[in-house]
Amino acid sequence: MIAIGSDHAGFEMKEALKKHLKEKGYEVKDFGTDSDQSCDYPEFAKAVSHCVADGVAEKGVLICGTGIGMSMAANKVKGIRAAVVGDAFSAQATREHNDANIICMGARVIDLEKATEFLNIFLSTDFSFGENHIRRIGKLED
Repeated sequence: MIAIGSDHAGFEMKEALKKHLKEKGYEVKDFGTDSDQSCDYPEFAKAVSHCVADGVAEKGVLICGTGIGMSMAANKVKGIRAAVVGDAFSAQATREHNDANIICMGARVIDLEKATEFLNIFLSTDFSFGENHIRRIGKLED
């Protein structure tokens, strides 16, 4: 299962990515928002993050205007490693090196084609389990 959420700025992108995920066979839990009406991103970040941290969802997707606010809010939840992604290399590296479990993207920064590409890379890349990466993630958790 993939948990997904957005604020008003990311609503259209969230809806498109949700459809894409379902077409690829993923079960998707949508935590909102349900329109492009102004709302506060922290509530959606919190809901998605707890779903991932509690093990209900394998990974999460958060979208706002830049991805920054969502990542800041998500990373407040213990066990979450949320990363803002704006390029293909970062989408891959944050999974391989950081074992990121939530991808954050900015609908005002990247277009839907790039967001779809980055999401596909994020979901298809495994953590490398290198000793140095495990050590560093342990330090993040501490």
